[in-house]
Amino acid sequence: EYQRLEDGEEESPPGEEELLLHVTEGLQDSWHHIKNLDNFFTKISLRGPCLAKNGFACMMLSDVFELVQFLFVVTFTTFLLCCVDYDVLFANRPLNHSQAGAAAPDRGKVTLPDAVLPAAQCAQRIRASSWIIFLLVMAAAFWLYRLVKVLCSLLGFWEIRSFYIRALDIPAEELCNYSWQEVQARLIALQRRQQMCVHKRELTELDIYHRILRFKNYTVAMVNKSLLPVRFRLPLLGPVVFLTQGLKYNLELLLFWGPGSLFQNKWSLRPQCKRAGARRELAQRLARTMVLLGVANLLLCPCVLVWQLLYAFFSYAEVIKREPGSLGARRWSLYGRHYLRHFNELNHELQARLSRGYKPATKYMNSFTSPLLTVLAKNVGFFAGSILAVLIVLTVYDEDVLTVQHILTAITLLGLLVTLARSFIPDEHTVWCPEQLLQRVLAHVHYMPDHWPGNASRAETRSEMAQLFQYKAVFILEELLSPVLTPLILIFALPARALDIVDFFRNFTVEVVGVGDICSFAQLDVRNHGNPQWLSAGQTEASLYQQAENGKTELSLMRFALAHPRWQPPRRSELFLSRLQQRVQRDAATAGPGTGVLPEGPLGASLLS
Repeated sequence: EYQRLEDGEEESPPGEEELLLHVTEGLQDSWHHIKNLDNFFTKISLRGPCLAKNGFACMMLSDVFELVQFLFVVTFTTFLLCCVDYDVLFANRPLNHSQAGAAAPDRGKVTLPDAVLPAAQCAQRIRASSWIIFLLVMAAAFWLYRLVKVLCSLLGFWEIRSFYIRALDIPAEELCNYSWQEVQARLIALQRRQQMCVHKRELTELDIYHRILRFKNYTVAMVNKSLLPVRFRLPLLGPVVFLTQGLKYNLELLLFWGPGSLFQNKWSLRPQCKRAGARRELAQRLARTMVLLGVANLLLCPCVLVWQLLYAFFSYAEVIKREPGSLGARRWSLYGRHYLRHFNELNHELQARLSRGYKPATKYMNSFTSPLLTVLAKNVGFFAGSILAVLIVLTVYDEDVLTVQHILTAITLLGLLVTLARSFIPDEHTVWCPEQLLQRVLAHVHYMPDHWPGNASRAETRSEMAQLFQYKAVFILEELLSPVLTPLILIFALPARALDIVDFFRNFTVEVVGVGDICSFAQLDVRNHGNPQWLSAGQTEASLYQQAENGKTELSLMRFALAHPRWQPPRRSELFLSRLQQRVQRDAATAGPGTGVLPEGPLGASLLS
């Protein structure tokens, strides 16, 4: 059982339905009397960096082209299914080009217009297929929904742009020169002048982060405590992790903002979720909702699967033809982004940190090679390359070779095979040093299981790292399988965790004045959630269930304190930071300037931080 965690330092806020954004005379604009400060601060944190980086016109065009792209995929697919005569296109049926007065029929090459059916015949084919009409109606409804969202998004962009200019006094052309910390400082100063939040006289950096990342902190904590069923052991494949955008969307719908979710609004947990006596009844209701949501996903599976297949084909077909090795590139998995994310870390902060760790992680994963696979790749590349070279020489000698049936297909496939084989051949100058490479990865990602250090050369470590840093091909495959596997997880795997999830939200939710209900881990209090392996004796009162795994509370506290030097942490947390700083300074002094361990200049300053 999770232990009850009370927050004795803060009193419960009196319902946030009266929490208004009050702007005095002179700033009476569209952001006056905004009830939902969570949404408002989220827009500032998400769209502010986008506006600074890309500008309003770029963000507007990006949203508009999303709509155009969806419309193109649906229209072009319908055209290919119903408006093309493939017997004519593939020359299975001869086409008579004879004209009046001609001595003999012209049986020249087939042109594209010859293979396109007339508009009337095309429309008749579409009307004859009820399945196509159903999919078109579903696509039209979704497109209209996306249109409304894009219009609201554009209005939101304009609203935030006006807020930056008028309230924060940041000109649009200079927005790119301001960091998030500077914008946040102006928000805090504006609160002192305008009282945006009526329940607190002053906002802190942590209050703003709590509002922006309220739900995200819960998700990060559940992944940290291994509460979500995303790990499975499959025959032949062994341990696998499955977390896709579709599954994540359903989990958020189920827990945070859906009609039967645990939250009654954006900032408050349902009262029955806070009572221990209602836990079993609430867990049964949540389990039923999970099953119903899974059934709904199962019914929508064909539509979603068709869209996923079409979008993947149109998105990646040309890239694969041009750069087959792109499927062998790696990316941080969705599970990895949650596992490696600190509490109270914004999206752009996480992205910057993981981007710095991308190259070291790639070098570490590429340092593992299979001698057997290398030998096979070299020989496959040799044979395929030899045949390809001959075909290219023949084509250069006489272009009529291209008229031979399937010769272009053979050249394309052989080129893909050569490129793919080359990607499995390692650089002969690579030095095998997995421990050092893994330490470089750790310097940026900050988290790794306790059994990784000292075992960096083991295949098990590489397999676990691959769950965080997956191939792009694996990512595409997971997203394609998501419409099929997500309903199964919702129906069979997730209901068994319903009671644990209800207990988690009851035991790890605290109410903060002027903020509402938040995840208690996000308070960065080592007294309640510290890990004894990271702390001195007596610094934490957390039990095994209350403490965050892998030192996430301590590492999140250090990152947040470094990013916000003016923030005042809780007393125990401040004591931990001061002792840590003293130890770092003592170790640096012991190393001495002559050892070269901590060189002077920017690198040394970065390491000392």
